[in-house]
Amino acid sequence: MKNITAIGDIIFDVYTGYKKMGGASLNFIYHINKLTWNGTLISRVGNDSLGKEALEFLGKNNLPLCYIQVDNLHETGVAFANLDHNKIPHWEIPPESAYDFMDIPADRDKIIENTSCLYFGSLAQRMEKSRAAVRSFFGGNTKYFFDINIRQNYYTKDILEMSLRATDVLKANDEELYLLHKMFLPGKFELNLSVSAIMEEFNIELTAVTMGDKGAWLIKNNESNFYKATVNEIVDTTGAGDAYSAILCLGYLNNMEPNKINKLASDFATEIVKLPGAIPRDETLYEKFRLFFPSVLCPL
Repeated sequence: MKNITAIGDIIFDVYTGYKKMGGASLNFIYHINKLTWNGTLISRVGNDSLGKEALEFLGKNNLPLCYIQVDNLHETGVAFANLDHNKIPHWEIPPESAYDFMDIPADRDKIIENTSCLYFGSLAQRMEKSRAAVRSFFGGNTKYFFDINIRQNYYTKDILEMSLRATDVLKANDEELYLLHKMFLPGKFELNLSVSAIMEEFNIELTAVTMGDKGAWLIKNNESNFYKATVNEIVDTTGAGDAYSAILCLGYLNNMEPNKINKLASDFATEIVKLPGAIPRDETLYEKFRLFFPSVLCPL
């Protein structure tokens, strides 16, 4: 199997009294790598203590460092978390972090050639330079996974439209879907009809709409599947969507039926919300989920 490549943010999630490695792109590719050993991340960190910590973390977890750029002018990304009574984080993300200034990799064409699916989001496109780096990968002979991940006001209609036109697989939460409806569709919002209209408008093959503890919809070829996982002890919902995305991507590449993908992705996300932060310390969590993707395993 070719690599799954993510391009985007490396961010430290800062809570009261502690911090955790994070960023949607890192969280996603971390899970991919633990499940398949076929993950590659393109990002940028600062030449600072957090950047050095990030590089050490990636190295210890066997994530390739060859496409992690180091920036001497801008600091490693951070996001300040405030958890509400439902343990849902509300983020404050400072502008002009290192990942906002990603360069286009010199061997971009080789990366595309060796990539079965490219994962990207909207946050790492908020600045012109990183937006150019992300868009430089569009139009290749690969699949494109757009995890919209709206943060604050760091998006424009152009960013979303260009991204959607490149997209084969879309993941959005219900609020993000409503935003897309308002931007691109006429008439009244209705989840399934709006999804179908967006998929038709932008020629999208598969769409997931996550709704937190209310469940998730997976839509393909005008057929929809709904699944709601049960979780009793929520510690922190940070990274649940990224966990869902990782299984969604693998299920899609393995031609799994939507109902099976949706259940596996939701169940995996449920495991993540039982833990502090987005990345598990105990890797045994991955063992039972690896069994569902034998065709993509490539042991170290």
